[in-house]
This record gives sequence, structure tokens and C-alpha cells, in this order.
Amino acid sequence: MAHEETTRRDFLKTTSAALAATALPAASSLWTAKSYAAIPGANDRVRTAVVGCGDRMKQSLIPAFSEHAKEMNFEFVAVCDIWNRRREEGKDYIKKVSGFDVEPVVNTDALYSRKDVDAVLIATADFQHARCGIEAVNAGRDAYVEKPTAHLMEDARNFRAAVHKTGKIVQVGTQRRSTPSYMKAAEYIKSGKFGDIVMVEMSWNVNQPGRWRRPDVVPLLKEEDTDWHRYCMGVIKDKFDARKYLEFRLFWPYSSGIPDQWLVHQIDTVHWFTGLPHPRSCVANGGIYLWKDGRTNWDTMTSVFDYGPLDDLTKGFQVQYTSRFTNSAGGVKELYYSNGGMIDMDKQTVTDTGGMTAREAAEMKLQPNRLPSFSLGGEKVSTDANTGKGDPQTGANMRNWMECVRSRKTPNASIEAGYSHSIALCMNVAAIQTGLKVTFDDKTQQVMAGGKVYA
Repeated sequence: MAHEETTRRDFLKTTSAALAATALPAASSLWTAKSYAAIPGANDRVRTAVVGCGDRMKQSLIPAFSEHAKEMNFEFVAVCDIWNRRREEGKDYIKKVSGFDVEPVVNTDALYSRKDVDAVLIATADFQHARCGIEAVNAGRDAYVEKPTAHLMEDARNFRAAVHKTGKIVQVGTQRRSTPSYMKAAEYIKSGKFGDIVMVEMSWNVNQPGRWRRPDVVPLLKEEDTDWHRYCMGVIKDKFDARKYLEFRLFWPYSSGIPDQWLVHQIDTVHWFTGLPHPRSCVANGGIYLWKDGRTNWDTMTSVFDYGPLDDLTKGFQVQYTSRFTNSAGGVKELYYSNGGMIDMDKQTVTDTGGMTAREAAEMKLQPNRLPSFSLGGEKVSTDANTGKGDPQTGANMRNWMECVRSRKTPNASIEAGYSHSIALCMNVAAIQTGLKVTFDDKTQQVMAGGKVYA
């Protein structure tokens, strides 16, 4: 994976300097009089702004917010984007979808100087999520922040610390955590009825050469119409490039591509279902095998994660993760196996598939082990590029965030969930970039590649 004009070490060093002031121990949760004063009353309207009005915001988050705004007494008051075209289009789109007249705002400095913004929805470029989240909570705003939380551990640590310090409500955009069938699967596994997980197989396969490409929009973006330096947040040193601005998912360090976009959704369920905070190790292989269009992020990837308790290396399981842009066979799958059967989250079923039969058990004088089959029910998770208003999972996740902004309870996809998926993501990125077996040091909260700190 190419490193453009800045090295990863320089990138981390500058990021650390910019955000170090927010860092606190993970256990900190310091509530102040100001924090309590910021809690909206039961009848107070929660005034919300959009930060980053691109495709994900317009086609999923704004419709999801609008669906619940009236009942939950939330409203849009502003749209913030550094590209003038998106500001104006965002204003019109919000009016069309939600009926709210909003003020276009040029950047977050101007946004957070306003007194009429209580909360924000953030859907910026992948590498900006944690930094934009830190800005929001430090400015006293609750936030719904798209995934991935962070693909650099420095950013992940700083964001988590800032949330704990400020006590603000942050929901991460891993909407499976608000999806009924996944909730049922989590409850079933945690009940012990499924048995020990012995293997997880996950895939996300598409055949879409245009995925993450914006050929119709890239020519419209001119440097004088945006703020490239602010886009880079002072840490990326590239010259202006419209593709890296609008097709950021194809280029490191703007995104890691497959791990940033797809892995985090699926690996998050492993942490949720098992209670394990991160993998014990990760290895990865892949490359750009077909779509040689200047991208630096792989179009095909296979990763293998080892999970289990750190104090008992004899227990655990593997997660095999595969993803490709080049052939859609297999689609999107999440298969959990125990000795007694399988959970298929695509079909939303529990079955005795592969469970130990009487013949197999007799070989070792054991009892057969076959799970009863039943449906987990509920809506199938949407995996389209743009999920739109028909995406009940994002709608449920948005509603849960709104409820927690009022109750001050921990949301379903909390900052801790985002921190855990960030560890797995950062381990995967390190495995991609070094080709080494990668682990995680719980004491230092650092990714280790080949026994050395990956920084």
C-alpha cells in the first residue's frame, strides 16, 4: 500500500501533537456542572447540525434522522461542509427530506461558535471521523459518528478519552448493534445455549468496478471551492487531489478501503457476541488484482484473526475474513460455528449444520450435539452502497442515539464498541502494510508488528 508524500510515522507524530491535549485514561468519566447543564430537558428540542454532507449523509443519515425527528423532538438547524457545492446542495436536500430550513456553515470553527447547535451528525472522510468527533465533544456537543471510528490507534485512544472526559453521548455508525436479529443472536450466544464458538467465517464480496468511484463528481471539485488544508486536518501533506477528496476510500491514508468500510461492521459483531475486546493476532494478504485505476487500497483481501482470552491460549477461535471487488459470488456472509451447529446471520437462522452426529460422537463415546433450528427473525441487513430511507437498521441506530441524548444512557454502538473495532482495524492495517503477524499490547494499548510497536 503506497505511502503518498507523507510517511506513516510523520502522520502519527503530527496527529499525536494535534490531539494530545484530549488524552485521558480510558476509565475516566469526568462529569462537570457544565456537562449536566448541557443535558436537554424532556421537552427541549435538540438542535442538530450536519457535518460532512456527502453521499452517506444524504442517502442514509439525513433520512434516518428525519424519520424520527418529529416524535423525538429533534430538528436540523445547520449544514457544515467545506465544499461550497455540498453546503448549498445539503441545505436544499435537508429542506426536501425533512422540511427544516438550515443555515449553511463553512467549517466546524464557525459551527461550534454558534449557540443553536446541541448535537451533530458526522459523516466525513474515514480518516477524519475520530478528529471530527473529538472536536464535537470538546465543543460540548453530542454526536452520531459514522464508522470506522479510527484506523490509527492514536486517534482511537484520543477519541475515547475525549468522550470519557466530556461525558457526551456518542453513537458509532455500526448499526448492526441496533438490529433486532443481531440482538437476538447476541442474547442467544451469551446464554450459553449455542456453545463455545469454534470458528467464524465472514465475507463481503461485490463485482462493482464503480464502487467508491465518483467519475461524474470529481471534475466538479475545484481547489478554490473548498479548503484542502482543512480537509487534510493539518496532518496529511498531499497536494490538492479531487480523487483523494471524493474517492478517499481508494487511497491510504485517507482510508484503508476494505477494512475501514466493511471489516469493521462485521468484526464488531464478534466483539459484541463474545465480550472479547479485540483479537489476539492478525495476518493478512491481498492486493490490487483487477481494478488498476490508480488506487492504493487493495481490491481483494483475506485476513485471519485469532480470538480468545489472553490468559488461556488453549481456548479461542479463528475469524476468517475475505472480501473482493472482482466477483460477487458468496455475497455478504457472517457464519458462526459451534460444535453443535451454525448461526447464519445472512439467513438469520440457527441450525444444526455441521453439528456432531450420533455416529461422530460414538467414536469417542460422547453424546451427539445438535442445536435446535429456529429463526432469529427481523429485517435483513442492507449491504447496498447507499442504503437510503429504506434502511431500518440505520434508522434504529439513529433513534437509539436520540433516546440516549435525552436519557444520557450509553447507546448501543458506544465509543467502547468503536474503540474495539478500531483495534481490530488497526491490527489489520498493520498486517497489510508489514506482511507480519500483528498483536496488541493491552498494557500500552499499542499495535505490535513482529514484536515491535507499529508506529
